[in-house]
Amino acid sequence: MQGTYIPRSLERDVRRGLDEFPAVAVLGPRQCGKSTLAKHLIESYPHSIYLDLERPSDERKLTDPELFFEHYRDSLVCLDEIQRKPEIFTVLRSVIDERKRPGQFLILGSASGDLLRQSSESLAGRIAHLELAPFGMGEIPNLKLNTLWLRGGFPSALLAKDDYASFRWRQNFVRTFLERDIPQLGIRIPAASIERLWRMCAHYHSHVLNLSAIGSSLGITHHTARSYIDLLSKTFMLRLLPPYESNAKKRLVKSPKLYIRDSGLLHTLLGLREYDDLLAHPVFGGSWEGFAIENLVACLSDWNPSFYRTSAGAELDLVLERGRHKIAIECKASSSPEVTKGFWYALDDIRPDEAWIVAPVRDTYPLKKGVKVTSLGEIILHLKRQFL
Repeated sequence: MQGTYIPRSLERDVRRGLDEFPAVAVLGPRQCGKSTLAKHLIESYPHSIYLDLERPSDERKLTDPELFFEHYRDSLVCLDEIQRKPEIFTVLRSVIDERKRPGQFLILGSASGDLLRQSSESLAGRIAHLELAPFGMGEIPNLKLNTLWLRGGFPSALLAKDDYASFRWRQNFVRTFLERDIPQLGIRIPAASIERLWRMCAHYHSHVLNLSAIGSSLGITHHTARSYIDLLSKTFMLRLLPPYESNAKKRLVKSPKLYIRDSGLLHTLLGLREYDDLLAHPVFGGSWEGFAIENLVACLSDWNPSFYRTSAGAELDLVLERGRHKIAIECKASSSPEVTKGFWYALDDIRPDEAWIVAPVRDTYPLKKGVKVTSLGEIILHLKRQFL
């Protein structure tokens, strides 16, 4: 399947955005398929042009951006790796305001923080922001669940000829990210320092963030640990899942939970090459939890995700909210999942519209009134049918 275009779930949203907004920004980690998606999309737009700003020849074309954009005023212009040239946002605003039509620019970027801030400030009301994650459940037909879980969703890792080749690709990805991608963002932090923290985060995967403990383990201050974690979060390597916010008088945990976003990178950072290695590792349950959460959050990308935990022991792995709708999800890496009293306490506290236990099971079945056990694939199909 390598070399063949595989349709992405986000494709419909990008096309819709180009129909409605002058600019669409597709953000996501390096090597997740943004360029492939964009090149496929722009084929259906007459006279469209693609620029990769990491290529000196393409970057030179924007020496005078106003002149270049005037030459292609009737075309869709795709600017890849836009974080390499952030000053261009002010030019884009004047060009967009002059033309007053949708579908002028498709912007791709691999860093969220400053890029989102600059684009939001310069192009407020003119741009739609979308996030492309690596491949998720249901995007590749007939793919085995354990293959996606073990290797993660980066196309080259997922579609490698075997687990060893996939592991080697992910090792090289980690090294390239640390030694090339981070410095290209203008960040001057030793690669070894970021790598040590990243690997430490893999051991804290699915736990409530404890900056003091992480900093102490690495011999750095909690402020330094926070800055490194923010960097990895802004480059889509980490997810900081926020705690649930409630007006009820409950003593809620206030710190976020920490996840390595791609399960394949988590396993690489922990040295887990094969599925048997994962089965025998303490991260097994947490890995399933993070894997399920990433797929569910990507499925309902316009919902607000959080986790619920109180000092009294009530706990839910994931709460998805949009408007008045609320979905509660618990993740269990067992074919015969069992939940604790804390799960039922949490349901009583937040009173969701739906409650699910997501596990590697074959069939969907009720556990109790209003609560069902189901597979990750089935709940994603259900959510798409009901809400998309």
